Amino acid sequence: MLVTYLRETVSRIFVIVLFASVFALPSDIAAANPKQFDITKLTKEIKAPDFVLTDLKGQQFRLSDRKGKNPVLIIFSATWCTFCLQEIPHFKSLHATYAKQGLEVVNVDIQESKEKVAKFAAKHDLPYRTLLDLDGTVSGIYEVRGVPTLVLVDKNGLIVCRQCRNVETVLKAIMKK
Repeated sequence: MLVTYLRETVSRIFVIVLFASVFALPSDIAAANPKQFDITKLTKEIKAPDFVLTDLKGQQFRLSDRKGKNPVLIIFSATWCTFCLQEIPHFKSLHATYAKQGLEVVNVDIQESKEKVAKFAAKHDLPYRTLLDLDGTVSGIYEVRGVPTLVLVDKNGLIVCRQCRNVETVLKAIMKK
């Protein structure tokens, strides 16, 4: 029994180490040689699915209206999500830093009432638009499996980052273009 337990434990540790080393590789490369590293070359750009959602003020937001104009950072979240709540200061900081340079930040709240989301947005003083994905269609199209999920769409309408570990690095790169 002890031998079986130890084998399983070692197997789990191996999988965790392997997983961590694979997904840590891009940031390790950047740390080792930041002058030659271009994170945008590591991403496979795909066209962002278009969508139309209504914000808390009743105004429509259409992603394709931004094409050719501004990059968009889409934050998929929910009011009950503790990780989303913890990330709000980071999201506010991204908005404060990059909105001046043309980045549009939108929060897409998934399957919650307008009233609940409006109270949450007011309580936490969200400076960016909050959109309502009342039936979860948009989060389904974007294959959101957990929240928060970040999707960065460049001004050409291409997804350049999805759940990237260091969104600031990608933002710096695409805001220079």
